[in-house]
Amino acid sequence: MKTNVGCPDRLIRIVAGIALVALAATGIVGWWGWLGALPLLSGVFRFCPAYSLFGINTSGGCATGACPTGRKS
Repeated sequence: MKTNVGCPDRLIRIVAGIALVALAATGIVGWWGWLGALPLLSGVFRFCPAYSLFGINTSGGCATGACPTGRKS
C-alpha cells in the first residue's frame, strides 16, 4: 500500500480523529463521533482510500524534519 497522505494532512487527521473519538467516548456527541476513527486510522497508516480513488497524493511535500516522525514519504 503506497502512502498518499502527507505530514500536514496527517497531523490534522490524527488530531481531528482523536478529538471526535474522545467526544463520542465521553457522550458529548452522538454515535457519529465514532466516525473519527476513520481519519485517525488514515492518518496513522498514511493511506486514504478516497485519495487513491480520486488520484490525490499529498505526501510529496514531507521533507526530513517537517514531520514529527522525521521520515520522508
